[in-house]
Amino acid sequence: MRLRERISTLGHDERVRFGLVVTGFVLIALAPVVGVLPGPGGIVVFAIGASLALKNSRWVKKRYAEFKKRHPRYGDWADWGLRRQSAKRRAEIARQDVAESD
Repeated sequence: MRLRERISTLGHDERVRFGLVVTGFVLIALAPVVGVLPGPGGIVVFAIGASLALKNSRWVKKRYAEFKKRHPRYGDWADWGLRRQSAKRRAEIARQDVAESD
């Protein structure tokens, strides 16, 4: 089994997923602490923590969906940053709509 296949099957283990969610929340909590240092470190730490939590927690995904309904512009930025497939589909549909209206 290749390394990539091992890593992908590891993500299906509930203990690993729980560990990733906890790590994500810890990084989110550390973001303000890192944010006082010079540079954009707090933003990067927060983004990594949020992406870990979003990828591995159903509860966080539900809260994210609610957030996107209230604030679609910010949700688009998060989708782009996480490279979500739904964001790519919506961008393609928007491009097609613009091309058809011209």
